[in-house]
This record gives sequence, structure tokens and C-alpha cells, in this order.
Amino acid sequence: MPEGPSIIILREEVMQFEGHKIFSASGSAKIDMDRIAGKKLLSFKTWGKNFLICFSGFTIKIHLLMFGVYLINKRKKLEPKLSLVFDNGELNFYTCSVKLLEGDLNQYYDWTADIMNENWDSKAAKKKLEEIPQKMICDALLEQDIFSGVGNIIKNEVLYRVKVHPESLIGKIPKPKITEIIKENIIYSFQFLDWKRKNELAKHWLAYSQKTCVRCNLPFVKKDTGLKKRASFFCNHCQKLYE
Repeated sequence: MPEGPSIIILREEVMQFEGHKIFSASGSAKIDMDRIAGKKLLSFKTWGKNFLICFSGFTIKIHLLMFGVYLINKRKKLEPKLSLVFDNGELNFYTCSVKLLEGDLNQYYDWTADIMNENWDSKAAKKKLEEIPQKMICDALLEQDIFSGVGNIIKNEVLYRVKVHPESLIGKIPKPKITEIIKENIIYSFQFLDWKRKNELAKHWLAYSQKTCVRCNLPFVKKDTGLKKRASFFCNHCQKLYE
């Protein structure tokens, strides 16, 4: 599933269509395509893992799910979920969720929860964590209403950097360490974006999909952790379990 930085790159790649009129809209998504055709695309926005195509009065929300794909000025043989044709090219989405949001976009999204948004609020994130002391940190980092845009790669890399075991309970983690976790999410997310732009993200992984701890030279544990049962890669020696 693409994480927040990858969706920002998607927005950067399609900016050529911003401000252009849509000649035609088609696809298997269950939205009113006739309503889109002929409309001027005002802007592209992102909120975490959500890609937002904004028009006057409504917005198309795209979520790429686990295996979603987008193509610019190209098509696959199969029918797209959504195809938008402009006077200067086309944009096609496959294997994704497509929904239409009516009215003001601000009523749907808390921009202070988006880790890479200029309105991100670390204090609000810390307060939300304080309200769920019994939740494992591995689950909390994937809560999009707290850390919008954070996915499993960022989760694993951040927890390894700060030396915290993914099954640690939030209420047992020292407050300075909570602050460190929040800060590291921001730092790593922007590093993720930079490495992704350079097509070198995977070579910087220290924990995700790795087999050996570079600090301890011991085997990593791979385990589906928390209620979300997402894969965690961690070192039992240097990542402390707070329970």
C-alpha cells in the first residue's frame, strides 16, 4: 500500500493537468462520470494515503489500496477504475478505491493529522496517543486519524530508529520517548520522500524486510503484531519492550 510520501510524488507527477478541462471521464468506478466531463480540474491535494482531485463543489478521492496503479498518458488492456482525458494527456487509475466527496473538503479531513502537511500538529498527535494508553505502538502508528500517511515501512523504520519494540504499550512508554517517536515519524517521512524521488528507498531500509540488526548483528524477528496484524521487523535485543 503506497504511503504518504508516494502519494505526494503522484501529485507532483500529474501537476501538468491542474487547471485543465476534462474532455471525458470513464471507468468502472460507481460514480457519476457525466458530472466530471467538461469540468475544470482546480487542484490536486493529498491527505496521507488519499489522493484528491478537486473540482468546484466536489472532490474525487482515490485510494490505491494494496495493489493500485496509476498511469500517465498510458493505458492497460483492462478497463480502468477511473480514466480522465484532458486536452494535454490522460490519467488512468487501476485496482483502487474511487469515491466522490460532496462540498467543502475541509469537512472530511483534519489537516493537522497529516504527517507531511504544513498544518501538521505534533501536540495534537501526542494528546491522541495519551488517550489510548493500552494500545500497542505498532497499531497507533498506523492509525490514520493520528499519523495520516504513515504505513508499515515508516512504522518499522521509526521504531527501529528509536529502539522501541513494536508491541510496547503506549501508556508504558516514557513521555520523552513518545516525543522522540513523533519527531522521528516526521524526519523519516521526508527522508522517505527524498529517497523515493531518487528511486533508492529500499537501499536505506534498516528494519523493513531486513533479516539482521545492523546494531547488534543478531537476527531480526518477523511477526504480525498488534490488532492490525501487520508485519513487524524488530530486534529483541536493542528495541525495548515497554509493558
